[in-house]
Order: sequence, then C-alpha cells, then structure tokens
Amino acid sequence: MRPTRSPVIPFLAVPCFALAALMPGEASAQNFFEELFGIGRAAKPPVPPRGVPAGPPAAPIPGTPLPDDPAASVPEAPRPVVPSRPVVLKAPSEDGLVGQELMLNGLSGSLKLERAGSGLSARITLPGTKVSQPTETCKVPLGGGGTITLTPEGRPEGVPRYEAAAAECPLRFDVTEGGVLVSSLGPTPVCTFSAQDCATTPVGLWGPAAATLIPRSSEFDSARGVADKAVRENYKLMTQRARREDVRPIVTEQAAFSSDREQLCRTYAREGAHGFCHLRVTENRALALATRLGVNVTAATAPAAPPRPRRKPPVEGMNPDGGPAALPQGE
Repeated sequence: MRPTRSPVIPFLAVPCFALAALMPGEASAQNFFEELFGIGRAAKPPVPPRGVPAGPPAAPIPGTPLPDDPAASVPEAPRPVVPSRPVVLKAPSEDGLVGQELMLNGLSGSLKLERAGSGLSARITLPGTKVSQPTETCKVPLGGGGTITLTPEGRPEGVPRYEAAAAECPLRFDVTEGGVLVSSLGPTPVCTFSAQDCATTPVGLWGPAAATLIPRSSEFDSARGVADKAVRENYKLMTQRARREDVRPIVTEQAAFSSDREQLCRTYAREGAHGFCHLRVTENRALALATRLGVNVTAATAPAAPPRPRRKPPVEGMNPDGGPAALPQGE
C-alpha cells in the first residue's frame, strides 16, 4: 500500500497563523496583516510630533517668481502685433460704373453715370413717399429728368468723390466697386419736394439688384475677410502712430464704424444672402484709413505690370519642351 503524503505548510504560514491566534478578534488579525504587508496605517508616512521644527525650505530656482510675488499670479498680457506698413486694397474706379443703372439699396430709384467730356454727369430719380399719404410711394427726377453735372472732389478718402451741390437735393457720391455711396450735403438726409408732394431719403448705397449679386455671394464672402483684416491692421497702425491724446477719438470712430455699417446695410435688398453692401463699405473704410496713414492708394494699387519675357523660338530638330539640354529626336 502506497503511503500518503501530508500537506506541507509553507514556513511563513506557521508564524502568521500563530501570531494571528494570539491577537483577539478579527480586528486584531486585520491589523496584523495590514502591518505585515504595508497597507492601511503602515502605508502612511509617519507624522512628526508637534513642536519639531521642519527643515529649511529648498532654495528657489533662479528666474522663478516667488510665491508672494504679485506678478507670479497675473500672467503678462500678450502685446498686439502692429503691422509695419498700411494694408492697401485695390481702389475702385468710376470707369466701371459708367452706363450702369444703379438703385438705392438695390430696390428702387435710378442712378446712371455718364461721361461729359473729361468729367461725369448723372441722371438721378429719387424714390420717396408722399407727404400727404406716407403709405404711398413717389419718385422725383432731379433736374427735370436731365443730366446733372458732377463736380470732382479728388480722393480725400482714397476713392473718387463727386458732388452735386447745385441740385435741388445736394448730394455727395463716393465711388465703390460696383456701386456708389451717396450722402447728403444738406442739413438733413431728407429732401422734400413740395410740388411733387414727395419726401425722399437718398442716403445709402446705390448698387445692382439682389438677383445679380446672389450668384457671387462666395466671392463677396472671401473678399470680406480680406477687407476686415485690412481695416483691423490699419486701425492698429493708426493708434500706434497717434499721440496719446488722439488715441481715444480714433477708438471711438472705429467703434462707431461697425454700428454705422450695420445700420446702412440692413436695408439693402437681401443683404444677408450676398453681403455686397458690407463688403463695399468695409473696403472703402480700409482705403480711407490707408489714406490717412499717408499712402497714395491709387499709386499703391495700380503698379505697372512688368514686361513678360519673350519665349525663344524652338530650334529645328530639338524638343521644345526639353529645355537646353534636350537632345535631337531620333527616328
């Protein structure tokens, strides 16, 4: 008969069980195993008794601000990057507007520029409302429907400017790309014609109808980003160059520009679908700031095109696309 082997108890288990039996209850056994395997209270570092002074603090790393330093808790604000020179956009020309019929806010009225010798004239029909019946519309042709001579006023804001100071409704015309910004030369923007029982407000952007602008909405959106950036950069440069007492008026003017642009363009037909008005007003603003910074926008945006190099005629027997190192083509 084969002898049976008794189980061998590991040598560590005997003293563990013996010590556990000496401790009263389950809590004593649990405390023993915690002390044995380094868990529980045994895992916590010993707490020094009170009254024992701690060691000296570690020396701070050179260049590191002290904890009590107020500059350590307040990060330094990044300085705005100021451009070194003004951003100049392409200046519009009145040549592209001659013969086109423009409407106030792309909705009503008529404005057509015509050549008159070396200058310009205009045929203008102003839209309005009847004085006696404000719910009814009316139209008033300036100059009896004939042409009105426009006086050139140069480019004080970077774009061509004309005035019709002698008209029944004195107006100013600032050219934009594809439109005309009209403002009043009178004390109020409203012109009243008693004989026609009509009150007109011709102030605003005269441009094409919305149907012709919507297909170009993506083009206007891309150009709007360029124009907005040009305004911001020129504004930063202007405030950086200005004297301290002149900075506040510049900031106030720039803040008013955004609200004035919104108020001017919200009445343009379907402006939200194409953004034509916002783009043209922003472009003119960028050009005005560049002009105030001393840039001749006409000369800066119309450089002479460099002459194109003439291409040498190909030599017979040579590959014209192979360059000077090409070899004759064999049969």
